[in-house]
Amino acid sequence: MNANDVIEAYVADVAVQLPRRQRNDVAFELRALIEEGLQDRADASGRQVDAAMAVDFLRAFGRPVDVAARYRPGLTIIDPADGRSFVRATLVGLAIIWSAGLLASLQQPIDSGWDLLQAIGHWWGGIVIPSLWWPGVLVTGFAAAAWARRRRPQGEQWKPRAGDRTPGGRAAMVLALVGMVCGVLVLLEPRWVLDFFWGGRAAPAAYEALTYTESFLHRQAPWVLALLVLHIVLFAAAIASDRWANHLRRFDTGLSLAMCAVLAWTVLDGPIFRAQSSDGVARFALVLIILCTLAGLGIKLHRRIRPAPDRQAHA
Repeated sequence: MNANDVIEAYVADVAVQLPRRQRNDVAFELRALIEEGLQDRADASGRQVDAAMAVDFLRAFGRPVDVAARYRPGLTIIDPADGRSFVRATLVGLAIIWSAGLLASLQQPIDSGWDLLQAIGHWWGGIVIPSLWWPGVLVTGFAAAAWARRRRPQGEQWKPRAGDRTPGGRAAMVLALVGMVCGVLVLLEPRWVLDFFWGGRAAPAAYEALTYTESFLHRQAPWVLALLVLHIVLFAAAIASDRWANHLRRFDTGLSLAMCAVLAWTVLDGPIFRAQSSDGVARFALVLIILCTLAGLGIKLHRRIRPAPDRQAHA
């Protein structure tokens, strides 16, 4: 990595922790500030700016979480840098606990308004009030993390990361590639799983349960197979170069959206397997894959940073 790559990585690590509406403006301002300070240090030392100088300068500049805290309103819960993470974890956890408890309470027979009031009262007294243990657990956890950071500040030193790195490294990419190859094999013939584990001695009903319908084989299966093969080629290219170039990322996004569309078509069009039980499991799995894929794309879009000044603020 050169000095510019180090600066870009640091700016990205700071900006991604800010509200989306101010990320680009802060990234633009912060990068200009860092470049100016780094050039001053280079002039004072009489040598050119390099990656090592940039890393030393940025470590002295502060941890990305601390720098990000300077650009946003501070929260006094535990450490200011941890305030937003604490609030987010608290709200998400309480929402899950309260929603699950409310659904469980409403499962009881409700024949009158009095029954509804009793169900709500049970939910309030039995779920909402006791659920306040969750913020307490979070306070303890965040306090312990802050104490550990103060005890060992060297463990929190920022390290530059390449913006086009492969998530999890090559090992994770290889595992994903193996999973896609297995998906192709299952798509071509799902009954080989029974032969592999039971040596061809599985019950006839099991083979029937893993038999595709003719409509799926002739309509959606070819599209799913083609998209899987393209994904395998894409991941192989990323593994070979050990980086996600911009054109590979765009291609991956397009393939993922196309796969979600085909899987949604598969779920809505008709049965996948002849047996109703295996068909229900397959549909549920496809819906889960669609939701996870869309969530992943949404997270990538949310974390994308393009440094630029805020035109309204500078007008």
